[in-house]
Amino acid sequence: MAFKLRGFLDVQNIPCARDSILYGSLGSVVAGFGHFLFTSRIKRSCDVGVGGFILVTLGCWFHCRYNYAKQRIRQRIAREEIKKKILYEGTHLDPERKHNSNSSN
Repeated sequence: MAFKLRGFLDVQNIPCARDSILYGSLGSVVAGFGHFLFTSRIKRSCDVGVGGFILVTLGCWFHCRYNYAKQRIRQRIAREEIKKKILYEGTHLDPERKHNSNSSN
C-alpha cells in the first residue's frame, strides 16, 4: 500500500521523503504548541507551526539526502573494487600477490 501525498508524490518510493515529512509534522506540532503555551496567540502559533514544519522537513530532507549520496558513492567504490579484485585475482597484476611475495623474501 503506497502513501501518496496529494495524489501524485509517491512518498514511499522516494528515499528520505517519508522520514522528512514525519519529522516535519512532529516539528510543526512542537513549535506551534510550544509557541501557544508561551504566548497564547492562536494565529501566530499556527504560523510558527507552519514555519516549523517547513524548516524541520527541509533540514531532515537535506541531511538525509546528503548521507544517502555519500552511501551511494561508497557503495559504487566498493563495487568497483570488488570487480577489480575478481578480475585480477590470481594473475601477475594482483596487488596482494606482489605484497605477499615481497614479504616472504
